[in-house]
Amino acid sequence: MCCGRAAHLCDYLSYNVFRMKLKLAPGLSIRTSKINGKGCFATKLFQRRKKIAEYTGERISDLEAQRRAGRAKLRICDIDGRWSLDGSRGGNGTHYINHSCSPNAYMKTLYGHMLFFALRDIRPGEEITVDYEDTLHPDSKRCHCRAPNCRGTINRP
Repeated sequence: MCCGRAAHLCDYLSYNVFRMKLKLAPGLSIRTSKINGKGCFATKLFQRRKKIAEYTGERISDLEAQRRAGRAKLRICDIDGRWSLDGSRGGNGTHYINHSCSPNAYMKTLYGHMLFFALRDIRPGEEITVDYEDTLHPDSKRCHCRAPNCRGTINRP
């Protein structure tokens, strides 16, 4: 158990060990985003209507998801109204996919799995984005996507 100054070192080491263990889905990289913090970027061509990756993470109840919703960085995705995935624990990089009001990808639930598909061809180096539409964030959470059709908030009114 860590305390005092050692706690900061333990937090630092835990964070970096976790980051080293992050196994990215094929064709993805994590870089600084113009939208928000870090983003998920294509390293290869993803053709329109083709699967990009599956959202992975710790499977938690929606009750636990509500409990965790107060975090500064929210990486939780609802599966079916009963279960959610927390991508910050055991994720594959897809938890860095940012919101955009003019996305180039969408999410679809198939047999309890959350999958990302390309809405159009996504070129290498392009940030992958989805419209979050309805999240655990408050409805007042501002959007920073800079799209011409930006609605101003992450959640759809």
